[in-house]
Amino acid sequence: MTKSQKQKKSTDTGSNSKETKLNKKFYFKELEVLQLELVKLHEWVKSEKLRVVVLFEGRDAAGKGGVIKRITQRLNPRICRVVALGVPTEREKTQWYFQRYVAHLPAEGEIVLFDRSWYNRAGVEHVMGFCTEDEYWDFLRSCPRFEEMLIHSGIILIKYWFSVSDDEQEKRFRERIADPLKRWKFSPMDLESRSRWIEYSKAKDEMFSYTDTKTAPWFVVNADEKRRARLNTIHHLLSMIPYKEIKHKKIDLPPISMEGYVRPPLSDQTFVPEVY
Repeated sequence: MTKSQKQKKSTDTGSNSKETKLNKKFYFKELEVLQLELVKLHEWVKSEKLRVVVLFEGRDAAGKGGVIKRITQRLNPRICRVVALGVPTEREKTQWYFQRYVAHLPAEGEIVLFDRSWYNRAGVEHVMGFCTEDEYWDFLRSCPRFEEMLIHSGIILIKYWFSVSDDEQEKRFRERIADPLKRWKFSPMDLESRSRWIEYSKAKDEMFSYTDTKTAPWFVVNADEKRRARLNTIHHLLSMIPYKEIKHKKIDLPPISMEGYVRPPLSDQTFVPEVY
């Protein structure tokens, strides 16, 4: 059993909050290896015309965005794209709840990463009172059937829940408030999520009881230590989709022929000032 497998699972009530950081040199070395495998995977998805959907859910500041950024960093955005929907419009509020998410599902040869998804209804919408009780319970009952439809249609559906302790979340919130480069990440909704920690915990437990199914299970990521969470998630994602390396033909670059071309004077062009 590996060291990561021996680690105690974190929960939304706060275990593993003092876990030591993974060595930075080792982290970047492993990340490079995993990202190379991700390149192979996304080329395989395109070649085999697969359709892949990955959901990223969890507490605010649990590190979902950081994992998504490392997954997409080396990939072709035409094959692997991120969907992060904002507040629904007045028109969207009158639609079938899943409708605006369906519009973003992948075509053949595509991977779609949902940075939050239809599970908003079971989390923030329910806790903050943005939906009715009838809408909430209808979602919990219909969501497993909706996901079964996706899977039966041929979509590969993978769901991740990022679990972070209350101490670690507070630490990350304080870092966001203090850092001008991260301040934009902090919103009034984050304050509400802190003050309603227990309500969100109960909502998560209820959601799992209905939607953690054999057909579409939740995979919980211990997210208190960001580097481990990123590597563990990518490693697991790679294990969920059998793939093979696509062998590319050798490419020989042809020489450039300048015959018949006269370049206009550089003085006719407007260049960006070379400040650096």
